[in-house]
Amino acid sequence: MTENKTEPSLSQYFANDPPSFFDHLAGKNAKNASQIPNAYASYDFLQSSSSIDLKSNIPDSVRDLWELPVVEQGVAPSLTMPGVSVATDLNDPVHEAVSVLVDIVEAQHRKILSPNDVTQDERGLRELIEHGCFRSAVNLTARLLTIKQQGFGRAGYMVKHSPNSLQLWFTRLALLVKLGQFEIARIEAEPFGSLNKPDVFYEFHHPDMHTDKKGSMASFSFRLLLAELPIYMGAPRVALDRLTEMLAITNQIKSYFERLPASGASKEAMQFWHLREKRILHSIVNCSLLVKDFGLTDQLIRQLVEDPTTTIDEKRALLSAWGRIRLQCGDIYGAEKKFSEAKRLKGGDQANQGDVRDLVDRGLLAVAQNDFQSAFGLFQKASGLDASDTMLYNNMGVCLLYSGKLKEAIKLFEGAVQRNPKLALNESLLVNLSTLYELESNNAKDKKIELLKLVNKHRSDLSVGLDVCLKLQTIA
Repeated sequence: MTENKTEPSLSQYFANDPPSFFDHLAGKNAKNASQIPNAYASYDFLQSSSSIDLKSNIPDSVRDLWELPVVEQGVAPSLTMPGVSVATDLNDPVHEAVSVLVDIVEAQHRKILSPNDVTQDERGLRELIEHGCFRSAVNLTARLLTIKQQGFGRAGYMVKHSPNSLQLWFTRLALLVKLGQFEIARIEAEPFGSLNKPDVFYEFHHPDMHTDKKGSMASFSFRLLLAELPIYMGAPRVALDRLTEMLAITNQIKSYFERLPASGASKEAMQFWHLREKRILHSIVNCSLLVKDFGLTDQLIRQLVEDPTTTIDEKRALLSAWGRIRLQCGDIYGAEKKFSEAKRLKGGDQANQGDVRDLVDRGLLAVAQNDFQSAFGLFQKASGLDASDTMLYNNMGVCLLYSGKLKEAIKLFEGAVQRNPKLALNESLLVNLSTLYELESNNAKDKKIELLKLVNKHRSDLSVGLDVCLKLQTIA
């Protein structure tokens, strides 16, 4: 939760674990069978967090500006009437799995914060999120929304919204998405639509409240999250339509400030909305990849790269992402060209010195050419520059596997876990290591139980189920 003067932002609290460029060894939908898909399966090339880091000194009149829906005179407007959709708290699947697969004593070693351990307000919610206790945070949002008459069983009832209540909903829905609880998120997001009903605007509540404010009480981040939500439901084209509509409105607002008499305030407001426009374009790029519209992908990334406000480092990141997308299409020459452009932007003597991004790009090129030994060396060199990036260990392990060095790959993953269990026990590495255990032996269960014990000790929450991460069945 944030103060009114800042853009609501949750990315700093639960950014996704670093993705593996090879994705999971076991496919995303695989639960039991060991399988090895394409070595560089698709993933989110451009950051798709629903929040956005923007300047905090922008006045509320600029930040909250949005198109007010037109309500015909004499016609009762359609209102936003949400409610929590689940009557019970989300359970802790790790505790349940350890209780069934190990024993109650081991389960008691699990120490995570519950809603009862923090203050029953936004400060307590922030504390739970900062400690990675996302399910506890979801459960606390239900309590707080119940206080605001929007708890379980309240969907369909009229309620007075406020920036605080809408921020609670944004937080809850973002947490549900983080936890992979997409169906709950879909049901609870439905009453909000595209946040285009009049009761989420300050003007609707005049003169009862907010008499000196105009615009949207719902944050831009909330609108972006709702527009992106169909992506997680397997409907990227629906998300593409929503994001395109959102982009058009954002562009209109930016154009409005461009037409104002030149001043420092109008220029800053225009730049602010231009940043929001670019953020939507990032989401549209991700959608275009999911629907395999690579022509649109190229067009949008080129637009972002050529944007005069894009910094050198942002251009490098975009060109690097563009190259990796070219690899997805099997265009090794095109990928190499984009990677070279990204490297040249470093300039001067630094252009000949590899950084993590450059080394990873070269490693991925080597993978595409089936040169796993060279790729391993490049990823290993990158890990020496950034030992905290567990994605690199994932890539190194997969290179070893594709080189026929299964035991070495297992040893590498296990070493990463031993050195830094809190960081290394992320979903990607757990899936990969569990799959390698299955490839190594039919007696993989005992080793996966040991992994489960480590998760029980070091991780508050996982964003995917244990049946996917460790492929352990908790029901006999």
